[in-house]
Amino acid sequence: MKNLIAGVVFGLGLATSVYGAGDPEAGKANAAVCAGCHGQGGQQPVMGEYPKLSGLGAVYIHRQLVNIQSGKRNVAQMAGILNGKSDQDLQDLAAYFNSQDMIIGKADPDLVDAGRKLFRGGNMASGVPACAGCHNPHGLGNGPAGFPRLSGQNPAYVVKQLKAYRSGERNTGAQSKIMMDVASRLTDAEIAAVASYVSGLH
Repeated sequence: MKNLIAGVVFGLGLATSVYGAGDPEAGKANAAVCAGCHGQGGQQPVMGEYPKLSGLGAVYIHRQLVNIQSGKRNVAQMAGILNGKSDQDLQDLAAYFNSQDMIIGKADPDLVDAGRKLFRGGNMASGVPACAGCHNPHGLGNGPAGFPRLSGQNPAYVVKQLKAYRSGERNTGAQSKIMMDVASRLTDAEIAAVASYVSGLH
């Protein structure tokens, strides 16, 4: 598992140098349609199952936009929204959302201990690695490698995505393989705990 993660991080690090950085100001000009679901600046989505986009990491956001645009990642609510967008447009959107501040939520006090243990130490008995290994001890992610920020993310969205990885519904490449393996070892209770914990992590 560690070798798989290391190989993917190295490979993604090389891949990110292939394209240039986006322009946040140009992205802002094209982001008005996104606010209807994700809120202004991607900071306050209208539903808990929609992700906050602010500060997730430009590489990660760009990759998801590409996957959604191509149909590799199926997000029904975004059908057609990215039609006609160039790769530069997607890079600009990614740069804009990444430049916005994440609004931190508040974790459920009853789930904090279980969530913290899983996030920081994993579960050795079931082979779950610590989330902090890829997503940073403070949940800030790993921008160059394309691992998203988790700190402040909507817990309902995190739950939905972990279950999608676990079922194989979300499978878009090498990075997904890591998460599919991790999620396959998580119980519903562990998913709920770690999702709540990261929502208040800062």
